[in-house]
Amino acid sequence: MNKIINLSISLLLLFTTSVVFAVEQASIASKDDYISAKGTNFLLKGKQYYVVGTNMWYGGYLGSSGKVGDRARLVKELDSLKLLGINNIRVLAVSEKAEHNSAVRPATTNGFGNHDEDLLAGLDFFMAEIAKRNITAVIYLNNFWQWSGGMSQYMSWITGKPVQDPNVTKDWESFMQTSASFYQSKKAQDEWRKTIKKIVTRVNTITGKSYVNDPAILSWQLANEPRAGNWKASEKDKAIYVKWINDTAKYIHSLDPNHMVSTGSEGLMGSNGDEKLYSDAHSSPYINYMTYHMWIRNWGWFDQKKPAETWDAGVAKAKEYLNVHIDIAKKVNKPLVLEEFGLDRDFGAYDVKSTTHYRDNFYRMVFDTLYNRVKAGDPIVGYNFWAWNGSARTTRSNYWWQSGDDFMGDPPQEEQGMYGIFDSDISTILIIKEYADKMHALAQ
Repeated sequence: MNKIINLSISLLLLFTTSVVFAVEQASIASKDDYISAKGTNFLLKGKQYYVVGTNMWYGGYLGSSGKVGDRARLVKELDSLKLLGINNIRVLAVSEKAEHNSAVRPATTNGFGNHDEDLLAGLDFFMAEIAKRNITAVIYLNNFWQWSGGMSQYMSWITGKPVQDPNVTKDWESFMQTSASFYQSKKAQDEWRKTIKKIVTRVNTITGKSYVNDPAILSWQLANEPRAGNWKASEKDKAIYVKWINDTAKYIHSLDPNHMVSTGSEGLMGSNGDEKLYSDAHSSPYINYMTYHMWIRNWGWFDQKKPAETWDAGVAKAKEYLNVHIDIAKKVNKPLVLEEFGLDRDFGAYDVKSTTHYRDNFYRMVFDTLYNRVKAGDPIVGYNFWAWNGSARTTRSNYWWQSGDDFMGDPPQEEQGMYGIFDSDISTILIIKEYADKMHALAQ
């Protein structure tokens, strides 16, 4: 009798496994359903695809069913973005637990191999919801900066030394040097690859679809703004960085042959101003397209406290930066995405009720510059503005994020309301919608 029962159970398990496999196989998309790079273009189903996107690093957090999640808000935000014409969102895959004040809490990774499944399931929910709206995601797998733990936290776990928070010390050069030591640490790379494999080969707990077979992913991204080191990075440092990009991208492709891989680079400003380094980092056959970011206030090109005096010069530098990268992409013969740009509210205010005159003019300039280069057939295939705050609000008089506050596009290392677009920023939103419509029209 026991043999019969055991045989029945075995047959049932075999049948169940076969059904699950069959369902997954039936849901596997054809190659044309994935966005791909051909020459300097993105293609989807044989047609031109342009990225009209935003950054929403906290998407997986809102998708969590745990206490930090807010699925109703996430659905509302995605509906709003869809109405604006947004078709792509750049989102954080994992964070690492850090003790300094400018780090997000809770973290996805609480030590090597210790992952918060509620937050990972939150990314599953996010992915399921964007797929319903024909929105794609760029998912970045690490961070050069400290606000999500990132590379510096990996090194802290290995060395036992606390992360030096540059928000406090103001010593960004030392911080960048420590963060870049991540590339040379075998322990860090081994542990990170375990996390990469966990995410890339994950099966979505909401849809039952593996990430490898999900066309809603536009690309896997190595990290947010990886750099070769600080501004004194040596040629050896640069060579190590380029090799790290090639080797890691190759590893991701070995796990997932369906999706593109990108770097997350800021461009020349994240490459020590070295065009060769920037080009070399994107010349790997395993990197499918080029990226760059632009921050005219962070980089000292524009002073929000003296806007009238610094505006013209700042805009001139911004236009040059936008265009020179498109020219470099033409040489490398790969598509290019401006995946971060933003500007403060007028005079550096954070209050949701403050005006956005200079920001609106900046957005229009960026959109118009890129749109005209796209129309001319140049290798720029879209943009992601930084970032979407939506319905989030802060009640803190100092505007600094604390655990339990709304998540918004401004990460914990910055005052809440610095760069993010609120759902009440109507003038900015109308500009976003205007150019989204123009970009979509080019793809038809």
